Amino acid sequence: MQLVGQREDKTQLGHRYAAGPRGRFGVAVAALLVAALGTACGSGQSGAPDKAEKTKAAGGSEAGAAGALSAAEKAKALQQARIAAAKKWGLRKVPLAAPAAPKEKPHISTRDGFEVWNHEEDELPPVFTTVPTEDKVVFLTIDDGSEKDPEFLKMMQELKIPYTAFLSDYLVKDDYPYFKQMQAAGVTLNNHTLNHRYMPGLSYEQQREEICGQQDTIQKTFGKRPTLFRPPYGNYNDDTLKAAKSCGIKAVPLWNAEAFTNRMDYREWDRDLHPGDIILTHFRGKEDWKGTMPDMIRHVMKTVTDKGYAVARLEDYL
Repeated sequence: MQLVGQREDKTQLGHRYAAGPRGRFGVAVAALLVAALGTACGSGQSGAPDKAEKTKAAGGSEAGAAGALSAAEKAKALQQARIAAAKKWGLRKVPLAAPAAPKEKPHISTRDGFEVWNHEEDELPPVFTTVPTEDKVVFLTIDDGSEKDPEFLKMMQELKIPYTAFLSDYLVKDDYPYFKQMQAAGVTLNNHTLNHRYMPGLSYEQQREEICGQQDTIQKTFGKRPTLFRPPYGNYNDDTLKAAKSCGIKAVPLWNAEAFTNRMDYREWDRDLHPGDIILTHFRGKEDWKGTMPDMIRHVMKTVTDKGYAVARLEDYL
């Protein structure tokens, strides 16, 4: 664009002929000059856009408008799909959408009172129950792998609810394909030991075998080595964390609330959810609960949504 230059040319021409004759000849010459100037502009000699450029600009504006419209239409279609999925799966309210993942991940440290001997000095993995964030989000985590309900997989995928799994191999190995479907849908599969034993009752070497053995199994079976570990029952000692660190574990998320088909249990005195809380539940069915995994999800989502929270992806914050 040379609009400034164009204005300079017109000014010079104006000064040049302002001192010329003011009769018909002067008017005619001025008219010819104006016509010539117009011709020059039309030929693209000045910075003014020609017809092709105008057409291109108009096309770009139309494309931008179409793109914005398309994005709006997609957002509307996505919301309509969420409404339909919520209705299909018996949710009274549509789950709230989580915000975008934070650009800077929060610093994770061990919760006060959850440290072991020389925790910081040995640079052991942090143990925490809540992720420090101001986002009104919570994180859903599911342990062990006993129940393998195909309806649960469909429900979570259609509702677009993120969750993180912590698997024990002795419960998972009879149906690895079930958890491969889960992984294909974007769920991260993490370590919950080989045999779900009480870790503080084991020697360091036994604990290392439980943790590293499950690391190897998950990598071999699912193609990715976990970085998160949850000790069975939430029990651990310094040997547990040292063994976990030696096996490549970076963090030990516990939980601040636990979900069932008919209730929520809370760790805190106020019996409520807080931003960044980790929710624990299990792969269980009617043999252990008065309901199914979809029943449990319905109860969890009612509680979470009624309190104004969205379920976010834990790995986005770690």
